[in-house]
Amino acid sequence: MRSISRTADRRIGGWADRTQLVLAVLLSAYPPIRLFAQTVDQLAQRLAGMTAVTGLEQAMADSLLALVPGGARDRAGNITLTLGAGGGPKRLVACPLDEAGYVVGNVTDDGYLTLRRVGTRAAYPLFDQQIEGEPVTVFGAGGTAVPGVVAVKSTHLTRGRLAASDPVFTADNAYVDVGARSRDEVRALGIAVLAPVALTKRPHRYGDRLLAAPAAGRRAACAALVAAARAKLRVKGTVVVAFTVQSLYAANAGLGSVQALRGPFDEMRQLTLATRYTDTAVETVSLKDAEDLERDLVKWMEGK
Repeated sequence: MRSISRTADRRIGGWADRTQLVLAVLLSAYPPIRLFAQTVDQLAQRLAGMTAVTGLEQAMADSLLALVPGGARDRAGNITLTLGAGGGPKRLVACPLDEAGYVVGNVTDDGYLTLRRVGTRAAYPLFDQQIEGEPVTVFGAGGTAVPGVVAVKSTHLTRGRLAASDPVFTADNAYVDVGARSRDEVRALGIAVLAPVALTKRPHRYGDRLLAAPAAGRRAACAALVAAARAKLRVKGTVVVAFTVQSLYAANAGLGSVQALRGPFDEMRQLTLATRYTDTAVETVSLKDAEDLERDLVKWMEGK
């Protein structure tokens, strides 16, 4: 029995050795996976698929902590990174994370959600109509993403009965259906009052490197800053990189916090990119512009 056992051990050991050899050969045949090797285009599309309703940006901030090694979250929720060996000049470059969106205002007895807009007044009179009849995502407890749809009036029941005096659709008369039939069922989905709600993100690439998505300009500018911060830089002086929260509140609270905690600064840049169809669900930005911004940021950080 001992002889048989030793023979089995040798066979098992031999199989293990061969298995390790095969794995080593297979792994050496492919280049190592580089988790952070992403172009500005890829980063912009990735960030455009995220939601960061102003004041409720934590999930996106968590993603940026993973994307920007060495970054840290300050007490206001901003993600900051310090580059350079120290000394002057001391400069700040900031990109806002947040976007206009909604929160759950109330839950009806029959399981519908009502909405309240946060972050800004309507950018234009028909701003809220972007969500009418559209799929939205409700972010419940623990970041759980619950799909929903904003209800519309029945065309069959209201045909010929709508009066010119009927109210224009706004967030105040929106109802979101998440498939629940009662308050208890909504609660079971992890949804509570003040849970963030946003259009379901479906970033779309088209044309000559164009990207369309809600807040596409902000996301592409932040992508350029991420790419620049991860480049092998020879920074002149000290550069504080900041991805700020709550920029849509009147006082731009996130940026103000960075200035108070990390300043004073000799120079400051707030990043923007030109967009078409601004503040709509199909806001469009040129990824060529984002790439140019990345190059410009690298030069600026290096003092060139």
